[in-house]
Amino acid sequence: MSSSIKFAAACALPLAWLLAGCASPSPDAGFDAIGQASRARLGLDARVLRNDDDARALAAVVRQMLAQPLSADGAVQIALLNNRRLQATYWSLGIAQADLAQAGRLHNPALDFKRVQGGGAVGIERTLTFNLADALTLPMASRLEAQRYAQTRLQVSDAMLALAFDTRRAYYEAVAAAQGVDYAGEVEASAQAGAELAGRMRAAGNWSALDLAREQAFSAQATADVIRAGRQAAATREQLTRLMGLDGGGAAGADSYTLPGRLLDLPAAPVELKEVEQRALRERLDVEAATLATRQTAAALGLTHTSRFINVLDLGAVSNSAAGAPGARGYELTLELPLFDWGTARVARAEAVYMQSLNRLADTATTARSEARAAHADYRASWELARHYRDAVLPLRKQISDETLLRYNGMLLSAFELLADAREQAGAVNAYIVALKQYWIAQTNLEAALGGRLSTAAATPETMEQVK
Repeated sequence: MSSSIKFAAACALPLAWLLAGCASPSPDAGFDAIGQASRARLGLDARVLRNDDDARALAAVVRQMLAQPLSADGAVQIALLNNRRLQATYWSLGIAQADLAQAGRLHNPALDFKRVQGGGAVGIERTLTFNLADALTLPMASRLEAQRYAQTRLQVSDAMLALAFDTRRAYYEAVAAAQGVDYAGEVEASAQAGAELAGRMRAAGNWSALDLAREQAFSAQATADVIRAGRQAAATREQLTRLMGLDGGGAAGADSYTLPGRLLDLPAAPVELKEVEQRALRERLDVEAATLATRQTAAALGLTHTSRFINVLDLGAVSNSAAGAPGARGYELTLELPLFDWGTARVARAEAVYMQSLNRLADTATTARSEARAAHADYRASWELARHYRDAVLPLRKQISDETLLRYNGMLLSAFELLADAREQAGAVNAYIVALKQYWIAQTNLEAALGGRLSTAAATPETMEQVK
């Protein structure tokens, strides 16, 4: 065997070993990481739908969960499993995993065959070429793609958390809006009763036309408020339906669900948190993704420095033969000469991208700290406001209502004053509903700013078993 053939064989053996060691794409690990992040940060499960069997199993679970009044955790759990936009985002991991597997594989060798005939002679030339530069930079390119894959995994996890918190906010909006419709109806009933009484008083000659018009105007406004509350309730319910990925217009009431009649009660005390800024920097996925992006850019800059002078480097084995003549063997080396492009522009671009990434990371960290501070302050203030309504405003309104009723029974007050007090009490209750809704939304905003639930023990074991 000639030295040229031995040289080509020596090059081909490690290349073949590298090819044999390439792993096939397997997105399971990435999907499992998403599920772990969901359980750790939300106390709920996230899964990817792979086939029709998964879709049918999911439909059965969703029907079972919708058969009873929907809780906030139940709504979020359905969204994590059933929202198709999120499911499409999950498959970004499969794409990134395939890119990672591809980055660990060498380009296929090129086989060039030439046959020349002339002057009664036949010449044959065979060339087998390998991209040597590709082999030299393969480890670093694989590391870069692995970092991109990790960044994609963080971005998908962040999208999953964003949908979870959006669904939780929509749930509280929908429940509060439905509850507000009930109290708006009570105000309307009181206003209509007042208008009817005023009409009888006017007919008896005991009321002026101005007093009657005032009562009728209030009744008309109360009816408008009921319509407005109903419109708001329908809009918030549809928003929740979309986020859960349900088809609210399904046949025979498919995908219909029932919301509880009222919001959860205000907790006895707010959750005590310390070092919210540090927790946000430590646990928020967007901060982690920005950090990985900066590291990835720095690694890419190193690769640019490595390959700035060597852009194309091919190594090949050559075998020539002609009729009636002994065969000739050798090797071929193709190298791009840096006469016009010395790679300085590529290096300058990589350095600019790195500085851009550094500033984006700093901005992400600054935003995370600010959002954590603002969300924590809003959370505490919302709890204080709801507690004030619960412990001060509502008891006082009830006391006034009781005293008004006593005076009405003693014929010291008119029916109009009693009805007016009932309207004011219903207004105070409605204001408490709004304050309570704002508290639960403020808690959700705080959890989003910190990168996870304040407590992941909210999901019931029964729900988790159904999903599994």
